Amino acid sequence: MESKTLKYWCMAPADVIKSLESSMSGLSDSEAGNRLKQYGENSIMPSNRKSKAMLLMGQFKNPIIVILLLATIISAMTGEVVDSVIILLIIIAGSVLSFLQEYSANNAMEKLKAHVKSKATALRDGKQIEIPLNRVVPGDILLLSAGSLIAADGLLIDSLDLFVNQSILTGESIPQEKTADTADEKSNLSERTNCVYMGTSVQSGSGRAIVVNTGKSTEFGSIAEDIKQRYPESEFESGIRHFGYLLSEMMFILTIFVFAINVILERPPIDSFLFSIALAVGITPQLLPAIISITLSKGSKIMAKEGVIVKRLSAIENFGSMDILCTDKTGTLTEGIIQLDSVADISGEYSDEVFYFSYINASFQTGFVSVLDDAIKNYKKIDTDNLTKIDEIPYDFIRKRLSVIIDDRNKSMMITKGALNNILSICKFYKTGDVINPLDDKVLKDIDKLYYDWSSRGMRVLGAAMKDLEKKGKYDYNDEKEMVFLGFLLFFDPPKENVKETVENLMSKGVQLRIVTGDNKYVASYTAKAIGLENIKVLTGAEIQGMSDDALWNQVGSTNIFAEVDPNQKEQIVRQLKRRNHIVGYMGDGINDVPALHAADIGISVNTAVDVAKESADFVLLEKSLQVLNRGIELGRTTFENTIKYILITTSANFGNMFSMAGASLLMPFLPLLPKQILLMNFLTDFPAITLSGDLVDDELLKSPRRWDIRFIRSFMLIFGLISALFDYITFLILLKMFNANEITFQSSWFLISVVTELAVLLIMRTRKPFFRSSPSPALLYSTLLIFSLTFLIVYTKIDTMFNMGAIPLKIIELLMLVVLAYVVVTEITKHFYFKNNGIN
Repeated sequence: MESKTLKYWCMAPADVIKSLESSMSGLSDSEAGNRLKQYGENSIMPSNRKSKAMLLMGQFKNPIIVILLLATIISAMTGEVVDSVIILLIIIAGSVLSFLQEYSANNAMEKLKAHVKSKATALRDGKQIEIPLNRVVPGDILLLSAGSLIAADGLLIDSLDLFVNQSILTGESIPQEKTADTADEKSNLSERTNCVYMGTSVQSGSGRAIVVNTGKSTEFGSIAEDIKQRYPESEFESGIRHFGYLLSEMMFILTIFVFAINVILERPPIDSFLFSIALAVGITPQLLPAIISITLSKGSKIMAKEGVIVKRLSAIENFGSMDILCTDKTGTLTEGIIQLDSVADISGEYSDEVFYFSYINASFQTGFVSVLDDAIKNYKKIDTDNLTKIDEIPYDFIRKRLSVIIDDRNKSMMITKGALNNILSICKFYKTGDVINPLDDKVLKDIDKLYYDWSSRGMRVLGAAMKDLEKKGKYDYNDEKEMVFLGFLLFFDPPKENVKETVENLMSKGVQLRIVTGDNKYVASYTAKAIGLENIKVLTGAEIQGMSDDALWNQVGSTNIFAEVDPNQKEQIVRQLKRRNHIVGYMGDGINDVPALHAADIGISVNTAVDVAKESADFVLLEKSLQVLNRGIELGRTTFENTIKYILITTSANFGNMFSMAGASLLMPFLPLLPKQILLMNFLTDFPAITLSGDLVDDELLKSPRRWDIRFIRSFMLIFGLISALFDYITFLILLKMFNANEITFQSSWFLISVVTELAVLLIMRTRKPFFRSSPSPALLYSTLLIFSLTFLIVYTKIDTMFNMGAIPLKIIELLMLVVLAYVVVTEITKHFYFKNNGIN
């Protein structure tokens, strides 16, 4: 059994099933398990989940850490065994701390993602079951229906009006009809209409397929390198990466410079080398990737508790930056419980005949799952036992109608329902009682008046039509012509009770709402007014169709309702909003929403959505509600702000330390800090820094979208880094000139004040208010107090001898605490004016 080389597209389904040693009832569970071991998981990408060993080893990937470890080993070989052991223990302790946080975060993410994993419907032991996509194996029989993601490459056994969107492979946006007819051996991928492929999706219809290839053996797998680029690097990710490189390069140059100066000053080479490398560890942003990972992961855990599952961590930043949300109205702005309110003939009166034909259409169609059809079938039951379905022309988002061909006592007829204008466009006649008349302009005006009246009251209006047919082998959309208009179906879906308040909350957070819907403009306008949207401006799909990209770009800025739009137009709208420099979120749960979900900065779906919509989304809501989304935006902004806090604090502290260490190395007769003292200081201050991921954020910062601003961060780094360096030099002068401090006293004093000032700057810079008016999280507060106390214990207990430190005289402590106080005051005042001048409250 070798599936990779099987030319299955030119074989009969029965032969392929035999070649794969399967059957029409599918594989047994035990055989499927064996094949999973043989072929591996059905995935083109390696699992993002990292083992404990990989995560732990990842903590030592930093080249500076590797150099430090080698230098420490060399130091031990030259006789400095105790110091080398202490340095190694500090490095290991820091790495384990980072590992524990990251492992916990990664574990939590995997558990969250399991809530929204898409599944395939397959036959196992003759029973229809759902299995995770990655457990599909060659020989499985897949059952396909509208909205299904196709899990693997396979051959159709049978199909019914099956249309598949395979644009991801062919670039063709129009769904292709699939049948079980055998293809030519030399046919190319797009000509193999009897094959289905991994990564494509069922637009309408149904079918069964035998799986031939899985994972990297699929057509989708052969372009895996391109697929990996599906998510472009966000502005935030790119900014962090480049800024990290810039800092690392600066620190590397400084480290080489400090080492060279110390060698020139004839200090011990090994000590100088260890000092330089330890300095690099202390001042490079080595914790930045871990902090961002931990912050985003913790943010995702909090969001999950509020009903928002994060599928792509890096999208959280975009969530916080989002300033436009595009959403459909059904189920989001409305209750989502669509009910058939009434059926009416052409005069607007209730009609059993219109309901009869509409019920037949809804009952016999199989190509598209529709809540409207469910509403029709739930309205009341009709006996259809005497009817036989001959064929079906499935719904698509261009025609916006669906037809079934029925045999009624050897008489064939086509019954069609759909969007009213799309039904009227194929009708030549209308029916009143038993009389059929030509459909003229006067009647069309009367129909339009009824349509406007109902739609303006929030009713969704569909049309129904029929005609007798001559029997033939196959029917298609070209047969939808010269039909008889029967009447109207009226559906109602009231706005949600609290949606107006939720929309106001979104707007107060700087998020503009855009309604993007396939419904008609009157219903959309009614809903918009009901939820409190003001200055309503409507653009319809017909109007968009005649527009150039530039014309649409001019319109989207002031338009808040896009009605009667198709899937490609939804994508166009999103792209033009992004072109206007907006961060755009799109919320959708249907097949027709997939192009827009892909195009948006933030794709949002719900757990009840079709598989292909969930797979396309960055966030999945456990409840289709703007209220849940509103809370998700707050949490996204909280996560973003806590990430920025760490970046601002780290970059300014790094820059200050760079100046201080460079100057101290040039001016002093001994090293300002020993390597092990630098590493210990770095290790201690990492504890509270990590707790920034769960810190409280001031309400004011959640009121508007936030975006990555590298200029702001660069200027922040320069200003507050120079303030930090200034107070370092003041400390040096006090210790050397006022107290004539020896090596141990100087190093102990500067170790103490460096830790205390870093703790102080954490509490000051975590808020843009005066620090005493904003409460930190308990974890940040307690970890800061713990490290503050521990630092004094190290200096004033026997532990100090391990780190070549000694007790500091009280008069030095008193003066140094005054320096810390002055530093706090100057930093706080500078912070106030800095944020004010940058237009930030």
